[in-house]
Amino acid sequence: MLLSVAAVALSCALLIVVASLFSGFINTFERSTADVLGDIVLAPQGKIENYPELIGQLEELKCVEAATGTLTAQGLLHLGQGNVRAVEICGIDLQKEGRVTAFGRSLLNKDLNKATKAEGEIEAYIGIGVLCEPNEKTDEYDLRAAKAAIGREVVLTTGTIIEKTDGGSRFKRRTMRLVVADVVFSGVYSIDSRMIYVPIERLQETVYPDAKQPIADQIHIKLRSGTNTEAALAQIRGVWKTFVSELPGWEENDILLTRIETARELQSRYIAEIRKQMGVLLLIFGVVSISSVLLVFCIFYMIVETRRRDVAIMKSCGATSVTVATIFIGFGGFIGITGAAIGTVLGYIFTKNINVVEGWVRIIFGLKLWKASVYMFSRIPNEVDWQAVVWIVLSAIAGAAIGAAVPAISAAITRPVNVLRYE
Repeated sequence: MLLSVAAVALSCALLIVVASLFSGFINTFERSTADVLGDIVLAPQGKIENYPELIGQLEELKCVEAATGTLTAQGLLHLGQGNVRAVEICGIDLQKEGRVTAFGRSLLNKDLNKATKAEGEIEAYIGIGVLCEPNEKTDEYDLRAAKAAIGREVVLTTGTIIEKTDGGSRFKRRTMRLVVADVVFSGVYSIDSRMIYVPIERLQETVYPDAKQPIADQIHIKLRSGTNTEAALAQIRGVWKTFVSELPGWEENDILLTRIETARELQSRYIAEIRKQMGVLLLIFGVVSISSVLLVFCIFYMIVETRRRDVAIMKSCGATSVTVATIFIGFGGFIGITGAAIGTVLGYIFTKNINVVEGWVRIIFGLKLWKASVYMFSRIPNEVDWQAVVWIVLSAIAGAAIGAAVPAISAAITRPVNVLRYE
């Protein structure tokens, strides 16, 4: 019996860990996307001129808590002699970014308003992966070395397109002298290893010096708590259509091609593929876990075969076939309940301590199972998927009961006269 309980427990624990790790990865990815982009992203095909006016109109909506514009460019960051990194430059509104995204919480100083700034310099917020590489063995950053870079001067090289009088264009290099105001550590490798943030107005002065009005690539929007997302999207689309129809150079097709989606919808295709992989793995491990059902069947079959005399005595004393079958099936269900309970505890403990387990595997075997550069996050998500736990537990109990069903039927049809004839 203990073997049956152990088989059910291990099967439940395995399925719970797999479902929780995949669900945790998906949930963490979706949250990180919302932390970086806000709840809704408005991304047109071209630049948005006079975007502060659009933001003002959006913030008049009851469903919108705050909105901010961003401007992006590519560049090379010179950190020192022989140390040049390709980076993506993101111009942000330093006053409003923290209200829309989790940018302020991702800073090492934890407060955007307390960031170190040098008067007369352009402050820059640099991803920790740009300043230093994670340790190959531990995959951890040297936070002390990263903080030591705060206040240091760096040079950023970018460029702009200059229109010629003859109708052509040429690329002109631009440089920005920056001071590291703070270090960004979001925990998402793809962001920490390539992003640098500067004030949006200073980036526009450098890259688009001829622009007569403030411009932005995207608008990031934070919704109020409890807001219906679909209704908010409809209102935001209405505001955008009204605003852009008054701008010169925008055609109907440009308006239709503007993407106004939630941050999670932007990653929906990637998430769908991850969910497919989770489904395949759960199916494979689920088929493997059927062995526990077969084990319950074999054990109960042997019990019935060796205890037919006791079953015959019970029936001769008045027990019905239904009563005998119920006893064995109930016993199988009890094994399922016990095994599922133990498996749930094991799965919870393993999932919650997965980073500790991964650390011990690295120390003992020298094998690094989780790399932020591959799996995006600096730590393994360790959330327990309780919705999956419910289905796994119910399936385990049902499977154990089914495994005991055939032997129970065999015991129920036992004829006492045939068994006790020679007793």
